[in-house]
Amino acid sequence: MIELDNIKPDTVIVIAGPTASGKSALALDIARRYNGEIVNADSMQVYQGTPVLSAAPGAEEKREIPHHLYEIYHPSVNGTVVDWLECAAAVVRDIRSRGKLPVVAGGTGMYIDNLINGTTPIPEPLPEVRGQVRRLAAERGQEALYDLLQKADPAGAARLNPNDATRVRRAYEIFLQTGISIAEWYRRPMVKKLPEAEFLVIKIIPEAQELDERCYRRFDLMMKAGALEEVRYLLSLDLDKNLPAMKMLGVPELAAFLNGAADLSEAVDSAKLHTRQYAKRQRTWFRNKLAAEIILDRCFC
Repeated sequence: MIELDNIKPDTVIVIAGPTASGKSALALDIARRYNGEIVNADSMQVYQGTPVLSAAPGAEEKREIPHHLYEIYHPSVNGTVVDWLECAAAVVRDIRSRGKLPVVAGGTGMYIDNLINGTTPIPEPLPEVRGQVRRLAAERGQEALYDLLQKADPAGAARLNPNDATRVRRAYEIFLQTGISIAEWYRRPMVKKLPEAEFLVIKIIPEAQELDERCYRRFDLMMKAGALEEVRYLLSLDLDKNLPAMKMLGVPELAAFLNGAADLSEAVDSAKLHTRQYAKRQRTWFRNKLAAEIILDRCFC
């Protein structure tokens, strides 16, 4: 049990850590004891139809404590950090206006870092600009797209790995829309969506062996709870494989089984491995990049 004795009117609790570390359980514990409401900061738990795969809170937890920004998008939506920040700031202010404590919980480092420290004032590309650049990439290839970026925005291109398709595409989108280099945008002052907030950060950084075991055990439980049926649902939507929902942990591996490209045991073993590797990367990022007032060295149960 964690005791919090420095809660102020503008305090926002942030609970961060790798997958399977017990963030949701800790958020519930704090929300129960300090009159709180929980705000999702996990980029996969925003999607509908996959509560098992994304380990979203269940109906019982949602009945007991208000939960916000869970399962808000159809899987066909490409949710972004910009969209999430706008929604999260509005929800946090609403919770505070009702005299309750916002408890932001999740494992997406970009969401949490941008909420606490602010984000660059880069405008989100318009759908037609995104479509134009995606067509260019599909028709001419990654190397050609990087060449176009180098000619249009050499300073921005110099910041990027030519093989980083996502960032190259975004840099070109930004230049086409604004006429301003991505490098110049990053030099501009950060903008905080909640400048009035006082963040109290709790991070969970368990030992690697404990985290590995929990990742394996949780995936077994997910399989029993219907993970395969959720992947079958996603496949029935015939979505672009590059959408975030289609990259959710377990989806590509179980999709390979359903498509006849792997047997089930191979798919499960591969999903467990990728889950463990992802949790390891999260653990490293949170340990080294996120400052916290409270650090737990064990998973919260």
